[in-house]
Amino acid sequence: MGIIYMGAGIDTANTKTINREQQLLICFSHLRWNFVHQRPQHLLTLAAREQQIVYFEEPVFEDQIQPQLRLDKVAPNIQVATPILPLGTSRARADVIQRRYVDRILASTPHAKLGAWYYTPMALRFSRHLCCDVCVYDCMDELSAFKNAPPDLCQWEKALFDRADIVFTGGVSLFEAKRCLHHAIYPFPSSIDAGHFRRARKAGKDPADQTDIPHPRVGYFGVLDERLDIDLVARASEAMPDVHFVMLGPVVKIDPASLPKAANLHWLGSKAYAELPDYLRHWDAGWMPFALNKATRFISPTKTPEFLAAGLPVVSTAVVDVVRSYGAAGLVEIADAEDIETKLRSALAGPRDMWLGKVDAYLANMSWERTWHAMAALIEEASESKKVLPFRRSA
Repeated sequence: MGIIYMGAGIDTANTKTINREQQLLICFSHLRWNFVHQRPQHLLTLAAREQQIVYFEEPVFEDQIQPQLRLDKVAPNIQVATPILPLGTSRARADVIQRRYVDRILASTPHAKLGAWYYTPMALRFSRHLCCDVCVYDCMDELSAFKNAPPDLCQWEKALFDRADIVFTGGVSLFEAKRCLHHAIYPFPSSIDAGHFRRARKAGKDPADQTDIPHPRVGYFGVLDERLDIDLVARASEAMPDVHFVMLGPVVKIDPASLPKAANLHWLGSKAYAELPDYLRHWDAGWMPFALNKATRFISPTKTPEFLAAGLPVVSTAVVDVVRSYGAAGLVEIADAEDIETKLRSALAGPRDMWLGKVDAYLANMSWERTWHAMAALIEEASESKKVLPFRRSA
């Protein structure tokens, strides 16, 4: 089983020069590092200030004979490990291979303390043998409610709750649903890199692929999957032919042909995180047309504070965590199929000065830095309770 080194990958010839007192955190995730920039990237980039991070992704299956491990250094102290497995590899065989790769990574990366951070319980299939100093489960979504979820995911999540020293949830409603499953569980809703999105409040050039789209513009960015209410999108675009809807994001788990088509509906594809402010600054309002189904019951959309930081009024369907926080604070309008046009037109026409003041006051105490500091303090407590050296918080 070979290893491919991409960019400045782990240099096994120089591993002895690494500080052996440094903490190693291995994160098991169902999300690709280079897919959509969201919670894992924000938190682990901050964590990497004082520890090594290995971000172990789910396998990619390709037409090849031998399995390989691709290692890519994507940021200081962050390595992404991606198993490349032959097409047709059985689940049992995949588990054996991934376990060997995990062991090989740990053996070739000197460290004094080992932390395991899980985004997917399914990774326990090949990592439950690890003897780590602290085990964290960051339960950012109710994965069992998502389309194509593994049938045994709930079983493995139960095992992860039993194993984890501390559990975080991606929202308050998810915390309420899971709070009885662990003795040390804490809600950490989506946070914000406010400075990044406030760039959208300043003048700048319109991206080439939306330059010719007329105003007013209502925009959405994010993964386009079963959580998007396609019927509502079609209904809104039909009811408001003078308004142009700009939709950014990759299409996942749904047929791209199922996306509605109209002259005022523009599907522009996936955009890099760095590009988003350039698009948002030329929108007149944002919207979050989520379907109200089991896949959205517990979500806490990161894009909510991102829209607000960009200075855009937002209309959302009645996602529980949005209603209870941003809706209750008067920062986001909540709509359904019957009043979506009324709410969107109000957002487009309404005064913003007083509203922006409320937005900035609400977001003033929110940041991924604050979230990470709070998490790190709780991880430190969990580490101490196991009588191991604590995680250090970033300065």
